[in-house]
Amino acid sequence: MAGVLYIVATPIGNLSDMTYRAVETLKAVDHIACEDTRQTRKLLDHFGIAAHPLSYHEHNEAERTVDLLQRLESGASIAIVSDAGTPLISDPGYRIVNAAAERGIRVVPIPGVSALITALSAAGLPTDSFRFCGFFPRKSGERRRMLEGLLTEESTLAFYEAPHRILESLQDVEEVLGDPPVVAARELTKMHEEFLRGPASAVRATLAARDSVKGEFTLLVGKSEKKPQLDESVQDAVKRLEAAGLPRMDAIKAVARERGLGKRDVYKILEQG
Repeated sequence: MAGVLYIVATPIGNLSDMTYRAVETLKAVDHIACEDTRQTRKLLDHFGIAAHPLSYHEHNEAERTVDLLQRLESGASIAIVSDAGTPLISDPGYRIVNAAAERGIRVVPIPGVSALITALSAAGLPTDSFRFCGFFPRKSGERRRMLEGLLTEESTLAFYEAPHRILESLQDVEEVLGDPPVVAARELTKMHEEFLRGPASAVRATLAARDSVKGEFTLLVGKSEKKPQLDESVQDAVKRLEAAGLPRMDAIKAVARERGLGKRDVYKILEQG
C-alpha cells in the first residue's frame, strides 16, 4: 500500500506559529524532504523531532522526485517542508505533488503560515481579489515587461522580493504602473516586523533614506488612480516605453492594452507616421 505525502507549512520567523498538527506530522513521518537540511535541522531540534531530513531543492528536484516517489510507492510517508512558510508557494514541490496525485498517492496539506496571506491580512488593500505573481524577475527589463502585462489587472498584486532589489523593483512599479498605492511588508512575524504603506515612490524614498535595507519583502500593489497618458500620441507612447527599456514589440502590446486597441491598430498608426 502506498504511503502518504504531507505538505507541511512551517513558521516564517516566529517559531510559536508552528501548529501542533505540523509537529505531530513531522514526528510521525518516515522522511522529511526540505530545501536546506541545515535550516530544517534547527526547526526539528527545537521541537524535538529526530527525523533525518532529505534535501529537496530547485537544483535536485527532478531526480529527487523519482526517489521520493519510489519511497512513497513502497509505503513510506513523507513530509515536504520549505525553509519557511507553505511549500510550493514560490518554493519547490510542484513536481512531487503532481506526480503523486497522478499515481493515486494521497496528498495531505498541513496548513499554517504563508508570507503572502500574512501580508495581505494586515495590508489594508482590497483582498476580495488578488493575484500572486511570485518573485520579481532579477533584471529591470524583465520586471518592466511583467508589469506591463499587468497594466489592466484590477486585483491587488502580490510579489516577493529580496532586500537588495526592493528599491529597483519599487521604481519599476512606480514608472510602469503609475505610482500605485503599495504595502511593503518585511520581517513578518519577527521582532522587527514592519509594514510601509503609501505610493510606490514614497515607500521607495523611505527605504532609500536608510543606511541599509534588510529582511525579505512581500510587496503588495493596489490599483493606481493615475490614468494612462492618453494625451500623448500612440507614436510618443511607444517611444516612451522603448526609452524605458521595453523591446518594441512589448511596447506596442502595452500601448494597445492601455488604450483598448488591437496590436494591428497600433501598427497601422505607427506606419502612418
